[in-house]
This record gives sequence, C-alpha cells and structure tokens, in this order.
Amino acid sequence: MNPTLSVGTIPSPLGEVGFALADDAVLWLGFEFPEKELIQLVRKRFGNLPITDFGKLVDKLKRALGRYFDGEVEAIDNIKVDGAGTGFQRAVWAALREIPCGETRSYSQIAERIGKPKAVRAVGAANGRNPIWLVVPCHRVIGADGSLTGYAGGIDRKRWLLTHERRGGPALLPVR
Repeated sequence: MNPTLSVGTIPSPLGEVGFALADDAVLWLGFEFPEKELIQLVRKRFGNLPITDFGKLVDKLKRALGRYFDGEVEAIDNIKVDGAGTGFQRAVWAALREIPCGETRSYSQIAERIGKPKAVRAVGAANGRNPIWLVVPCHRVIGADGSLTGYAGGIDRKRWLLTHERRGGPALLPVR
C-alpha cells in the first residue's frame, strides 16, 4: 500500500494548528499555515503523496491536542512523528521529545545530550528546522542565559506554551 497524506487544521487557543499526517505518523504540525502552502511544503519534503482523509488518525490527533490545550499536557507525548530530517536533526528532535513538560533545556544542554557538545549552533539550526511543533517541543529550548529565544510560532506563543505546561492547565493568552 502506498503512503497517503492527510492535511488540515485544528482550532487552538493560539490560533489554527495546521497538520500533515502520512499513514500513522505526523509529518508536520504548526501554527497558522495555509493548507495549500502546507501541501506544497510537505510534498517538497516527502514526495507527491496522494491526499486522503484518515479519519481515525486525524481524530486521534485532534483529541490529543484538545486534551493538551485543556491542561493534560502529556497527552501529546506518545504521538508518532516522522520529520524526515537528517540523522543529526533526528537526534536533536529525539532529544527535544525527552524534555519533560514544564521544563526547559538550553541549546548547549541538547548538544551535550546527543554527544556533540561543540555543535550548539547546529543544534539551534536543527531546532529551527523542526517540522512538528508542540509534539517535538522546540518551544522548550531556551538560551543559555534563560532567555526566550526564537520560535517559529512567535515568542508570545512560546511564552504561552511554557506557562501552560508549567501550570498543567490552560494559560492566559498573551496580552498585546
């Protein structure tokens, strides 16, 4: 059986969460990404997969994200992912998934965790190329001085997510 692609959005307190699933794994997950562009992005990375509706897998992802945003922050821990990165990127992304909810790590701590203590910049680059936000929690990576560093979803969302995970319940939306 050939792999197929399912693409859609899920509402969240931080805006629409776009997703792309293939067979039994999440390929891409992020905030406010137009569906047409998401399809192009995923196909560029994974090939010209036919689009279908997985039903049960989409429902499982929606339920897990709903529970996460309702305060059951560990609900996303067992979602299967496939970011299709290089070996180094996959090692970084695996290390990100080991960061417990409510905790943070620095880029240098991640570099040490994967056995490449001098690869701090490369860890930052791999973190920035993470295609599966939230589930591969790149928002839990901070600067060595404890500062909130870049996040593709925006620093306000990063702050919200970290606050949400520390409380174990819905965080207040950022004040603009």
